[in-house]
Amino acid sequence: MSLELENKVILITGGAKRVGATISRMLHAEGANIMIHYRSSDFHAHTLKNELNLQRPDSVATIQADLLQTDKLSKLVSATIKQFGKLDVLINNASSYFQTEIGKIDEESWNDLMGSNLKAPMFLAQASAAELRKNQGCIINITDMHVERPKKGYIVYSVAKAGLVTLTKSLAQELAPDVRVNAVAPGPVLWPDDNPQFDEVYRQRVISQTLLKRSGEGADVAKAVKFLIADAPFITGHVLAVDGGRSLNL
Repeated sequence: MSLELENKVILITGGAKRVGATISRMLHAEGANIMIHYRSSDFHAHTLKNELNLQRPDSVATIQADLLQTDKLSKLVSATIKQFGKLDVLINNASSYFQTEIGKIDEESWNDLMGSNLKAPMFLAQASAAELRKNQGCIINITDMHVERPKKGYIVYSVAKAGLVTLTKSLAQELAPDVRVNAVAPGPVLWPDDNPQFDEVYRQRVISQTLLKRSGEGADVAKAVKFLIADAPFITGHVLAVDGGRSLNL
């Protein structure tokens, strides 16, 4: 276990599946207590909670919430503090991701993508600020390598993630010197399984553009998150690319 993470309390949004679950497992293995937020992944959330609590009893809890309901976001923070007595780290991982082409963008899509990727992280950070200041804690936002070179057809998602980068830097200023705020920007890691756009031809083209000539794994993102929490006491306002060098080769 990491002495820096032992008995730390971490709230992670979208922590039940995919990269979020990998982050939850890794930080838990380092001694942290985890509050796993989920929206609709009830089975995955409770399965993961039971798995991790078998390893260390009462170290993981779950909470359901729709992050688009802004008035309920503060309850994620208060419930975490009630469960574990404090909050040390907020990880804004939950994200909607789908295409929005010019001429077909509607307000529902805008609210969904902006809400999950930008608005919810802002209001969760605000709700947790006092507790994180008290505990000299930190915030980690999961953004995207495409913010500097937006992906065609994903304009609203790209705008939201670009906003999250600016939010990261703004919060680093606003919450200094007590709270560090950083971001991780993944590249080709865990493609969506239910989108035919990401077929084998697409994946191989992306890998060919990646300097390391391979795709990443959820553990690559989790290790970056762990580093920023536990081993980077003099880093704040930084966006750490975890993309195999692809952003340098587009």
